[in-house]
Amino acid sequence: MTPPRGPVIVAARRTPVGTSGRSLAAHGAAQLAAPVLADLAETSRAWGLTAREVVLGNCTGPGGDVARVASLAAGLGGEVPALTVDRQCASGLAAVGVAVDTLRARRGLVLAGGTESASRAPWRYWPPEDGSAPRRYERAPFAPTPDQDPDMGLAADLLAEERGVSRARQDAYAARSHARAAQARADGRFVAEIVPVGGVALDDRPRAGLTEDRLARLRPAFRAEGTVTAGNSCGINDGAAAVAVVDGATWAALGVPGLEVLAVETTAGDTRRPGIALVPAVREALTAAGTTLDAVDAVELNEAFAGQVLACCDELGLDPERVCPDGGALALGHPWGASGAILLVRLFTRLVREGRGGIGLAAIAAGGGQGVAMVVRACP
Repeated sequence: MTPPRGPVIVAARRTPVGTSGRSLAAHGAAQLAAPVLADLAETSRAWGLTAREVVLGNCTGPGGDVARVASLAAGLGGEVPALTVDRQCASGLAAVGVAVDTLRARRGLVLAGGTESASRAPWRYWPPEDGSAPRRYERAPFAPTPDQDPDMGLAADLLAEERGVSRARQDAYAARSHARAAQARADGRFVAEIVPVGGVALDDRPRAGLTEDRLARLRPAFRAEGTVTAGNSCGINDGAAAVAVVDGATWAALGVPGLEVLAVETTAGDTRRPGIALVPAVREALTAAGTTLDAVDAVELNEAFAGQVLACCDELGLDPERVCPDGGALALGHPWGASGAILLVRLFTRLVREGRGGIGLAAIAAGGGQGVAMVVRACP
C-alpha cells in the first residue's frame, strides 16, 4: 500500500453538543475534552500507538493550557505534551492543522481538536481605571479599534444585507438545517461519533418542528430593520471534538480506513465582515489540493448564521443544498473552539464510517476576519 502524501485522520469522535446552561453545563472545557481524548487514546492503543502530542483549540476557557489539563484528565500521562490554540471559532480546525504540519515532518500520532464550555467560561474584567470599578466583558477584542470589530451578529446582519441574502432564504436554510439534524439524530446517524458525557448522549438543540413559518414570526435580533434572528443564528453551546492523526507511513502500516489531509489553508480579510472569511480559505485549499468544488463529495461549512453561510455559498458558486447534509451548527449548535473539529468528525462519519468515500471539505470563519479550510480524501 503506497503511503498517502499527507497525514491521515484515522479516528474522529465528539461529545454531544449541549445548549449553554443545559445538559453539559456542569462540565468545564477540559472536562468535556477529556472523555473524547481518552476514547481516541484507547482506540490508538489497540493499534499499538500512543500520542506524541495533544493539540486543542479553545476560545473562552480558564487559560492555563486547557489542552494539557484535558490530556492529563484523560489519563494520557504526564510525558505527553499539549498545546492550546486560539483562532477563535476556527480554533478546532486550526488545531488539527497544527497536528498535520507536525506529522508532515515527524512520524507518530497526534490527537487534535477543540473544546468549549460557554456554560463554565470564567467571568473576565478590564482592570479599574481612574478609580472606576472593574468592567466586565464577554469577549476579547478581535481588532484594535471598535469600528473594525463589530459584534458578530451585527456583522452577519450587515453581510446578509450587502450580499442580498433575504430573510426568507435565511429562514428556509435554518429550517432545513434543523430538519436534517433532527432526522439524522432520529436515524441514529450520530451515535457512532458521540462519546457520552455524564450520561448525556444526544445533542440538545435540533428541533424537527422549527418550520419556516415559525421562524418567520421571530423579530430581528441585532437591528430593527435586520434579517438575522435568534432562529436563523447558531446557539451558544458546550462541546468538544477531536481526531487522531498519523503520518502517511504509519497509516500504511496500520491498514485502517481514514481521511488523508490533502490541504489546509488559513487566510485573513476584512475584520468588519468576518463571516465571509472562509471563502478565500476554501479557494486556496482547493487549489492546494489540486481539486475543485465540483469534485468535492461532502461539504461541511460552519453555520454560524444562515445569512453568513448563504453569502459564502453565493460567493463560491456553491449550491447550499450540498452543505451540511445532516444539519450544521444552526441545528446542532456552535461550541466555538470545538466547531471546526466537529466539521471533521462529520466528514469522517460520512466518508469513512458510512463508507461513501470521496473528497470532503471543511471550512470555518472566525472573529477578526480569519478563515480556515481543509480538504480531505477517504483512503481505504
